[in-house]
Amino acid sequence: MQERAYSMKDFYFWKITLSLALASFFIFASMYAVQPLLPVFVTAFDIGVSASSLTLSMTIVGLIIGLVILGFLSDRIGRTIFIKLSLIGSILPFFFMPLTDSFFIFVMLRFIQGFALAGLPAAALAYLSEEIDRRSAGVATALYISSNALGGMVGRVATGYVADTFSWEIAFIGLAVFGMLIFMLVHFMLPSSRFFQSSSMSFRKDLEGFLFHLKDPSLLLVFGLGIILQLSFTGVWTFLPFYMQDEPFSLSLQAISYLFFAYGLGVIGSPFAGWLAGIFGLKKVRISGITVLSIGIAMTLSASLFWIIVGLCVTCLGFFTAHSLTATAVSEQATHHKGSASSLYLVSYYIGVSLGSSALSPIWGNYGWQGLILFIAVLPIFYLFVVQLLQRMIQKKSARKGA
Repeated sequence: MQERAYSMKDFYFWKITLSLALASFFIFASMYAVQPLLPVFVTAFDIGVSASSLTLSMTIVGLIIGLVILGFLSDRIGRTIFIKLSLIGSILPFFFMPLTDSFFIFVMLRFIQGFALAGLPAAALAYLSEEIDRRSAGVATALYISSNALGGMVGRVATGYVADTFSWEIAFIGLAVFGMLIFMLVHFMLPSSRFFQSSSMSFRKDLEGFLFHLKDPSLLLVFGLGIILQLSFTGVWTFLPFYMQDEPFSLSLQAISYLFFAYGLGVIGSPFAGWLAGIFGLKKVRISGITVLSIGIAMTLSASLFWIIVGLCVTCLGFFTAHSLTATAVSEQATHHKGSASSLYLVSYYIGVSLGSSALSPIWGNYGWQGLILFIAVLPIFYLFVVQLLQRMIQKKSARKGA
């Protein structure tokens, strides 16, 4: 009797879904755990703001490299092995980082950790598509993506709270111990692949398929939008702790960490965007999400803490709406190698994270919060205008060729 893919009626469906949700929760908590701690690193290692931001941006550089390399390897070796190795590779650096006084070694450990983090996103969605019935895959994928946002939020809040109450070293050790518990659960719960088929194509052929989409002008514009959205969004959260520590707010690290609860809107933002897109159309809702993102960012210019918090919530809702629908647009626009197209969007997304955490430092240093916010609030709207203009030019060019 031929095996069938798991559906929501099957016990193994829930084992897979829960395992990947737990793994995703920890991976994204680990990735963004340093964000509220950037001012702490400035003091602990006697460095500048720009250098401190490398603890996030170098992690993302490692992640981008890992997505490409581990994505290829997972098509040849398997899925579950990379999911488990990703957890182990993310846990171990947390034990070593508190032991070093060298900021260079600290950043290198974050880079290695970033490479290891990539194992999960490189294999998880492919594993779901292979093992889960198509009618049930949407539920599993939505829970997986929601756990990304939830993990990122809890990682930021928990490390900020523990670091303020005890120390950042204890926060990292706590993350490592928590990660070991997650790893043991995933190791025993996650079923082996049943439908994985190793790629028989050469590395060259796989690379050609991966780079195929870089010749498509329409997709390049969407990849660029992924960079811009994440650059603006990450820019807000990277420099927010520095802004909130100063006058007139003078918030403690613990109080600042609570601001990351605004990320909770990301948990509902993606499914909410999908529902709205089904009614009003993907393009209209995506444009609305980008507009809401810019409005939310601009609201943080207020001198009132209340309106800044509201602005952060609006920012999160707009970002996750725009991001989820932009990712959907990639799959719709790609005519070949859809998996490669999604991977390239993921790469562009994390390039935006890296730029948003480090490349904006000169604007912050020279123009402060007001200059930074004005720039990143206007940037998505400006890019949207450019995209609309270029897409019309591409359509006209295609129409001439067709004629």
